[in-house]
Amino acid sequence: MLPKRDLHLYCFSPLVMLATFLIEIISAAYVVWRYRMTVTTRLITALLVFLATFQGTEFLLCGGVGVPGGVWSRIGYASITMLPPLGIHLIYVLARRKERILVWFSYLTAAAFIAYFVFATQAISGHTCYANYAVFDVTQASTLLYSLYYYGWLLLGITLTIIFGKSLPRKRRRPLYALMVGYLSFLIPTTTVNVIDPQTIGAIPSIMCGFAVLLALILVSNVAPKSLPLRKSTPLSKRADDGRRSSA
Repeated sequence: MLPKRDLHLYCFSPLVMLATFLIEIISAAYVVWRYRMTVTTRLITALLVFLATFQGTEFLLCGGVGVPGGVWSRIGYASITMLPPLGIHLIYVLARRKERILVWFSYLTAAAFIAYFVFATQAISGHTCYANYAVFDVTQASTLLYSLYYYGWLLLGITLTIIFGKSLPRKRRRPLYALMVGYLSFLIPTTTVNVIDPQTIGAIPSIMCGFAVLLALILVSNVAPKSLPLRKSTPLSKRADDGRRSSA
């Protein structure tokens, strides 16, 4: 049997988990209400919903509501596993790149990890809630592979935004670079924690959840307004659409 390693979830208090969940789910609802339904709209909404799902599961597990952990732990891990491929897909759509082999490969790797966390009995064997974080029991081998999966796709996403952005007009480049800033807003703090305490490298996705609300705020306040057409037919929406067409 593979050895176990405790994964510490640095998501602060249950109150912060709940507040973060509300911010992310309200942001998702706002994007759906405010903007026309396009591929970009769906991807931004999906990112926000999966971020919120993870925070919601953490609150259910550690917020004193008495929810059993087995199923909800697996749902939480499945939700954060979807974030890297959705980010890669969004980068390709914002850059208007039609070659999508890398996008589909990212979804394939996500599907493999989701299948493992959901169906493998030894994937997540338990959890313990403490005052400021939760501890999950996950095999050491899967921890290493999952860390490589997460950091690998995030770093590749940042690289792609730089490469694709160089060939885009300024206005079309802005939402792409805003997404890159969103990546860095939680990747840099997570890396800092890993450097200070190398034992936390096995908890990369968990540590990120405390900072990913910054990505959510950037998506709704910067990426969406600069890349999505407004849903309602108003002078404001017409000016925004005209501006995007002129920059294309």
